[in-house]
Amino acid sequence: MRLFVEASAPLSGVRQSKSVGETPSKREQTRQLRQEQADLRTKRRQVRQQRQSADAAWRQSRKELRDNQPSDQPKVRACWGSCKLKAEQRQVLRGQRQQQLALRQQEDAQWRLDRQKLGEKMVLLPLVSAWVAILLIVDNCTRQCWGLPIFVTGSHLTAEMVVAALRALLPAELQFLISDRGTHFTAQVFQQLVLNANFVHVVIARHRPQSNGIAERFVRTIKEWLTDKTWDSSTALENLLATFLAEFNDRPHQGLPIPGLSPNEYANRIWLM
Repeated sequence: MRLFVEASAPLSGVRQSKSVGETPSKREQTRQLRQEQADLRTKRRQVRQQRQSADAAWRQSRKELRDNQPSDQPKVRACWGSCKLKAEQRQVLRGQRQQQLALRQQEDAQWRLDRQKLGEKMVLLPLVSAWVAILLIVDNCTRQCWGLPIFVTGSHLTAEMVVAALRALLPAELQFLISDRGTHFTAQVFQQLVLNANFVHVVIARHRPQSNGIAERFVRTIKEWLTDKTWDSSTALENLLATFLAEFNDRPHQGLPIPGLSPNEYANRIWLM
């Protein structure tokens, strides 16, 4: 809708345009540079395929020229003339090949220069210095999100950290918990949590994310919501996730048995029953 309003003509006056000094966001710059890199790789792949075809055609021409000898050639004079003609053809073919290789060297130099320029532009952009892991806890019945704890350890996340977060967020009346087969959910400390909390741990089939479709759809939703958001610290990310959590639980959900209700409203009706 915002793009439609900007592209529409104003009711009065002159249409406003972006100022000359306005620059795209860092996220947009990174996306553009990555697209340029992908286009450059695609173009390079096409050039290599064309070169392979040209090399095959050149080898075939050279083989035909070498094997194409007359069967009923007269004595010395005709033989000398045919050899001279073949030598001239080989020389022409060799000259064309040399020109082709020289042109390839120029193309390779230009390709390396373009790749170097893109690499220099990528270096100037801010790099990701830390990974943050987010644990998603969603109720399959009410579609409520119970929490979005984050872990600044990123890839060094341990099963003990996951268990500590689940102990604080899982309800006491929990009967089933569905998860993937990640090492955090198959560790001994997690199995101990299952025994202590007295619930059934259900793991989905390998390479079948659709077995846990509600959680996978929630992952897509939160990724789409965070696409145009920026943060520079874990505290800022926590504030964003808190805003998302409130909006998600209070907005209508079409996957509920009663369409039009939000997860919070549906959960309240279940508790009143």
